[in-house]
Amino acid sequence: MKHHTLDELRTVAEVQPCSARPMSREDRLDRWAELLERNPHWRLSTLFETEYQAPDVLAAMRNDHSPLSVAFGDPVLRAAGLSDDTFGEAKRFFELEDAQLHDVICYCHFGATVPAASAARQIRAMLAPPRIGLFAMLRQAVFG
Repeated sequence: MKHHTLDELRTVAEVQPCSARPMSREDRLDRWAELLERNPHWRLSTLFETEYQAPDVLAAMRNDHSPLSVAFGDPVLRAAGLSDDTFGEAKRFFELEDAQLHDVICYCHFGATVPAASAARQIRAMLAPPRIGLFAMLRQAVFG
């Protein structure tokens, strides 16, 4: 591969600065779900017993070929600030609670591997508006 300076490139192509807007939390989660949905039958590695790990161990947990590595493999998410494929970085970048990320990636839900489509469904569920329970609907109907 031959490398060129920006000035050299301008002689053969129109070079424009990237002016993409920052991705919102919803944009980032949606992009992650889309990446997983592209290959719904992929069997991706899970992380073992995330709910029992000490915070520092949990933050550093990762596995090759996991839903987290799919996100990190995407240049768009990396450009938006995803710096690695660890549990802690995914939690920070996607603005998730431990329990939310646990539902996507933990061994206790899926075994050693999770279908990409299942992980995507879990992510999409985080994007859905919260459901109102029966008592909340009754309270709203009675008291306005």
